[in-house]
Amino acid sequence: MKYYLLPSALALAAALSLPANARPMTEVDLATLNRVAAPTASPDGRWVAFQMTETAADSFKRSTGLWLVDRKMKGAAPVRVADIADKNESAPTFHPDGSLYFLSNASGKSQIWRVEPAKGGEPTRVTDTKADVAGFKISPDGKRLLAWGDIARECTDFGCDAKDKGELPGPGTGRHYKNNAGFVRHWDSWETPGTYSRPFVFNLEDGKASVARPLDAGLIGDAPSKPFGGGEEIAWGPDSRTVYFTLRKADKDEPRSTNLDIYRVLVDARMPPVNLTEANEATDTLPAPSPDGKWLAYAAMARPGYEADRQILMLRDLESGEVRKLTDAWDRSVGSIVWAPDGKSLYVTAQDVLDHPVFRVDVATGKIERLKVTTEKWDGNISDVTPLPGGALLYTRNSIAVPTDLWVRDAKGRVTRLTDVNGDRLVELDPVSVERLQFKGANGDAVWGQIVKPAKAEGKLPVAFLVHGGPQSSFGNSWSTRWNPRLFSAPGYAAVTIDFHGSVGYGQSFTDSINQDWGGKPLEDLKLGLAAAGAQDAQLDTANACALGGSYGGYMMNWIAGNWPDGFKCLINHAGVFDLRAMAFETEELWFDEWDHGGPWWTRPDAEKWNPVNHVAKWKTPMLVIHGEKDFRIPYSQSLAAFHALQRQGIEGELLIFPDENHWVLKGQNSVQWYRTVFDWLGRHLKK
Repeated sequence: MKYYLLPSALALAAALSLPANARPMTEVDLATLNRVAAPTASPDGRWVAFQMTETAADSFKRSTGLWLVDRKMKGAAPVRVADIADKNESAPTFHPDGSLYFLSNASGKSQIWRVEPAKGGEPTRVTDTKADVAGFKISPDGKRLLAWGDIARECTDFGCDAKDKGELPGPGTGRHYKNNAGFVRHWDSWETPGTYSRPFVFNLEDGKASVARPLDAGLIGDAPSKPFGGGEEIAWGPDSRTVYFTLRKADKDEPRSTNLDIYRVLVDARMPPVNLTEANEATDTLPAPSPDGKWLAYAAMARPGYEADRQILMLRDLESGEVRKLTDAWDRSVGSIVWAPDGKSLYVTAQDVLDHPVFRVDVATGKIERLKVTTEKWDGNISDVTPLPGGALLYTRNSIAVPTDLWVRDAKGRVTRLTDVNGDRLVELDPVSVERLQFKGANGDAVWGQIVKPAKAEGKLPVAFLVHGGPQSSFGNSWSTRWNPRLFSAPGYAAVTIDFHGSVGYGQSFTDSINQDWGGKPLEDLKLGLAAAGAQDAQLDTANACALGGSYGGYMMNWIAGNWPDGFKCLINHAGVFDLRAMAFETEELWFDEWDHGGPWWTRPDAEKWNPVNHVAKWKTPMLVIHGEKDFRIPYSQSLAAFHALQRQGIEGELLIFPDENHWVLKGQNSVQWYRTVFDWLGRHLKK
C-alpha cells in the first residue's frame, strides 16, 4: 500500500522536472502556502470564483482576495478580481444576473460589495449596516438578500446601540453573569448576553440592499450556530420567499445541549418561524430544499447530548410533513448535502476510512454510489461540492501531501484539475511517500493508519508518532494547516498516524467505542499500531520515536506519560487534558465531557479511572507542553499543571504559551514558532 506523491501530486512525468536542488518542506512553507476556499460558479457554469489567502513570507501578514477562472478556456489561469487595495475580500457569490457579490472590510466594517466581472469597473457597496455582516445568501430570483451577523436581541435593524449592557453593569470592568446564564464563555470569547448570531432579509434592487427585517422573531439563540456554523445552516427555498435556518436555542441548558433545530419562515409574511424538527432533541442541521421546493433534505442525529453521533440524511415532504431516513442503513455520517439540479439525487460527503469522498444518493431508492473525483489513487478530502449546468460537479480537493485546489468532474465522469495555486512552490519541495497501514487493534478490530516519509530517505528513520484530537475525528488523507504529517516528515522522520478506536469513518460503533474508555482501547491501538508500522516498513526505527498530539491527543500524551512511560524518547502535549476532574468543571461545552465520561463528575461510575493526574508519579519521559491562553475548550491551566508536574519531579520539560491563540494555533508567525519549537525538541531527543 505504498504510494509516492510528487510535490504537485500529478503524473510521473513531473518527476523528471524536479529541480536538482529540491529541498525539505519547512514551517515557513506551511504558513505561507496559498489557501483556497469558497468556490462558486456563475449561473451558466462558465466562470468560477474563489477566495484565496496569501501570506507574506517576511511579515506573515495575511490577505484574502478573490480570483476568477474561465472554465471554457483551456489552460486558463485564475485572475484576480474585485481587488480593493490593502483590504480583504471573501465569500464570493454570483447573482442570477452574473454579477459577483462578496464580503469586504473596505469601509472599515465587514459589508457586502458587488462587481460586474464581464464589464469591469470598480466594486460598489451593497450594504451599509451598523453591525458587521458575517455571511450572506442571494435569493434565487435575485430580488432579496439574506445576511447574518452578531446583533443584540433588542435590535430590529441589522445592528443598533443596545441599551442592555448585559454582563457589563459597571462602574468597574467586571463581567457579571447571573444565575441560569447558559454559556459564560464559548471557544475563545466571553459571551455577551442578549447578543446572538441573527439572520435578516433585505430587499435588493439595482445592487443596493434596503429594508432589513429579522427572521428570528420570538426565538432566542444563534442562527447560524456558534462557534463554527455558517452558510451551510441557512438556505433559500426555490420560491425566493421561504428561508430555512438552523438555530441553537440559548438558555440555561445550552452548555449541556446538542439540540439544534431547523426552522422555516416566509420572508414576506408577518408570521413567526416554524420549528420543523421540534420532535428530535438531538442535532438537526444542513437544511437543503429540493429544486422543486417539495422536499427538504437535512442531516439529523438521534442521541441528545452526543456531538459525534451519526448524521443521517433525512428527507421531509414539505406538504405532508412526512419524514424518512434516506441513509439509515448506511453506517457513515453525512457531512454536507447538495441537490442535483434534476432533483432525483443528492450529493453528500462523508468520512470513509482515511478519505472524505463524495457520494451520490438516489432519492427514490436511497442507493448510494461513491463517485470517482480524482486522477490519483486515493480520493483525499473532498468538500465544497457544487453542481454545474450539464451534470458537472465543482469541488475542492486536498490530501495528506497536497493543499487545496479546485477540481471539476464532468457528466461523463472525466476529472480535471481546475487550479494549481501552489504548483510552482510545491515542485521545489522534496516528494514524500505515503503508505496505508491496516492491523488488528483492540478486540481484534481492523484499525487503519498512515506512514508519511521523505520519498528519497535512506537508512533508518526516527518516528514522529502523531495522535489526533477529537477524539471522534481522523488523522486521514487530508491537508492540515496546523498538524501537517508531510511537514513532520520533512526533517527526516517517518510521520505515523493511527485512527484508533473512537475515530470516524469506520462505522458508528467504532466511533462510540471510546465512550468512557479514553485510556483503554485507544492506547492499545496506539501500541499495536506503532509495532505494526515498524513491521510493515523496516525503515522505521520505532525504538527511536517521539509521540505528540493536541486536544484529546494531548490528553493521550499525559496518559502515555504514566501508562507507557518506556515507549518514547519524548512527548509533545498541545492543549491536553491533565486532570479530568478539573476539566469536567472548567470546559464550556459540558455535553462533550459529560457524554464521553458518563455524566457530570459526581455521577460517573468510575470517574478517576482514566484520569492522567492519578499516574503522574510514574512520569519520566521528557515532555514539551504547549497551549493558548484563549483556549476555553481545554483551559490552559491544564497545561500549567502538566508543566508543574514535570518541574516538581525533576523531569525534563518545557512550556510554550501563546497569549493570542485559542485551542488552535492560527496566526502565521505563531505557527512558525510552534513548529520551530517542536522540531528543536524532536531533534534534541531523536537525532543521533
